[in-house]
Amino acid sequence: MSAFASFFRPVGTTPGLPPLTTARAGALFLDDRGAATAEYAIATMAAAAFAGLLVVIMRSDEVRGILTDLVRRALTVQ
Repeated sequence: MSAFASFFRPVGTTPGLPPLTTARAGALFLDDRGAATAEYAIATMAAAAFAGLLVVIMRSDEVRGILTDLVRRALTVQ
């Protein structure tokens, strides 16, 4: 048997695994344990990417000058 044929066996013919019934499919695919952990991981990666983008933007001379000027104007008494 080729590797392709052994990978694409019909459901229920894999040795050692029970056949995929409607009840078993529901138990396997409707279980959302770990979903919150995955959502936190994705949100953490997005926050890290956004922080990296802010670091790149804040290191530019134009932005540094704008922020310095803003702080000087805020601290100057007229």
